[in-house]
Amino acid sequence: MLSILRAVAEWLAGTSLSLTIQNVTWIIPAVQTIHILCVAAVFSSVLMVDLRLLGLAQRSQPLPAVASRFLSWIWYFLVILLVTGSLLIVGEPERSLLNPAFGLKMAMLLAVILITLIIARPLRSNGQFWEASFGRQAAAKLIALVSLALWSGIIFAGRWIAYVTSL
Repeated sequence: MLSILRAVAEWLAGTSLSLTIQNVTWIIPAVQTIHILCVAAVFSSVLMVDLRLLGLAQRSQPLPAVASRFLSWIWYFLVILLVTGSLLIVGEPERSLLNPAFGLKMAMLLAVILITLIIARPLRSNGQFWEASFGRQAAAKLIALVSLALWSGIIFAGRWIAYVTSL
């Protein structure tokens, strides 16, 4: 698998788009800035939903209202993160694709997207789903804690990409 990733990274590094990103000095800092701002926006939205699930914030607001207000922002900014992250990978493929911190970040991202879907999906058909019983409330709190831990891990892993040596 590592040899395949290395071959893809080498091929990608030679494409005209990658060479443009590498040689135009403002592209990577600009894309990184947008990427970081979107991470902050996603994390803020996640924080609001998770704190509501934990019963630590916005308790006077119904969960469906909080989820409706913030979940759409999460999906919107995740699309922007996909685009900016892809540009960063194309611009520096060996730094990303061969980096264990990047792999960890992507694994956590997939997990947290699944968790966000697990939170959001039942709310579409039943706004009181997570508050309908003690068991569901406990599950929602556990999911919120795992979500916050994963998002924190994603942020840390994203920063570690710059400091971890690629394979």
